[in-house]
Amino acid sequence: MKGNFNKLINSETPVLIDFSAEWCQPCKVQAPILKDIAVELGNKIRVVKIDVDQNREIASRYQIQGVPTLAVYKNGNMVYRQSGVHQKTQLLSILQPHLSDR
Repeated sequence: MKGNFNKLINSETPVLIDFSAEWCQPCKVQAPILKDIAVELGNKIRVVKIDVDQNREIASRYQIQGVPTLAVYKNGNMVYRQSGVHQKTQLLSILQPHLSDR
C-alpha cells in the first residue's frame, strides 16, 4: 500500500479512505455504511479501507490518532477529514460536492 497510496489519492475520482483497525468496534459499525455508499455512488467514488495497524507508516504520516477516521481526497488534496462514525446521509452530503458526473 505504501507506494500506491500517493497514486491512489492523486486520482481525479474522489477517494474516501476509511482508516480503521480490526479491534475497533466503531469501525465495524462504519463498515456496512461505507459498503452502501460504494454501491450507491458506483464509479463516482472509490472507497478504500486502510488498517492502521498494518499500515503504520501511512497512519503516522497522516497523523491518524483515532479510528475510524474518514478522509476524502480528490486530485491529491484532502477535502474532508473527521474521526468517528458517520451516518450514510451525513456522508452523502459531505461527498456530493466532490463527485464527478461519470
